[in-house]
Amino acid sequence: MLKFTSDHEWILVENDSATVGITQYAQEQLGDVVFVDLPKSGASFEAGAAAVVVESVKAASDVYSPITGEIVDVNQEVADNPSLVNSDPMGKGWLFKMKIADQSQLDKLMDEQAYRALIAGAPHA
Repeated sequence: MLKFTSDHEWILVENDSATVGITQYAQEQLGDVVFVDLPKSGASFEAGAAAVVVESVKAASDVYSPITGEIVDVNQEVADNPSLVNSDPMGKGWLFKMKIADQSQLDKLMDEQAYRALIAGAPHA
């Protein structure tokens, strides 16, 4: 199940774990990503807490945890090659995986149709 946040994160839910990254729209707004500061495995985040810092040639931006949970894996490949966030944001450019603490939080996230409607109405940089 793929869900989205209004902060332009995507979350792919598989059983009790979730993979998180930023959307195509978000990486377009950021420009060329030059550095990604990933969380440590074992760290826990509340929904809405800043979990990752993505630095681009334009600015540094926080990536927020879409749900409450514990980090179980991080994408070291992105730390070594930040441009993956630009070239494949919803594939090889994923940022972290987490164990879901509260499945009901997923109900507050958008489906793809709702997210597309959100960005269709967003001002373009």
